[in-house]
Amino acid sequence: MARLITPLFFLVLSIIYLILTFNLTRARVGDENGPLYFPLLIGGFLFLFSIIYFIQEWKQRGEKFDQLKELFTGRAPFLIISTLVLIFIYTFLFERIGFLISTMLFLTGLLFVINGTKPWIKNIVIAVIFSVVSWYSFSELLNVSLP
Repeated sequence: MARLITPLFFLVLSIIYLILTFNLTRARVGDENGPLYFPLLIGGFLFLFSIIYFIQEWKQRGEKFDQLKELFTGRAPFLIISTLVLIFIYTFLFERIGFLISTMLFLTGLLFVINGTKPWIKNIVIAVIFSVVSWYSFSELLNVSLP
């Protein structure tokens, strides 16, 4: 039954997400339901894929399930904890130093955790290019205000 934990988690998450989507503020100009369309699409797909995932895991419920043990062996615990720490730091820095710098720092740290220190130039270049392209796409092309 341990293999059903993840699909059930995502199923409950999708239901909560869909319920919260209907509580979003309606638009005052144009289509009043406009702000709901994209979140409903995301929530609907999450719900649909959670059901499919649940059915797949339900069919295999009698088989051996060792994947949970793999979370606690090798580099996996280090990767999980490091990623969570970096996400916490990123959320703390995001409002204080802005999108561009905090995203560069977060991605650089994450790439160093995943790839190690040997390809350090590649890690930094990827983090900088991705951050700048993301910032430019949102702030300049889409006119989305970023901190």
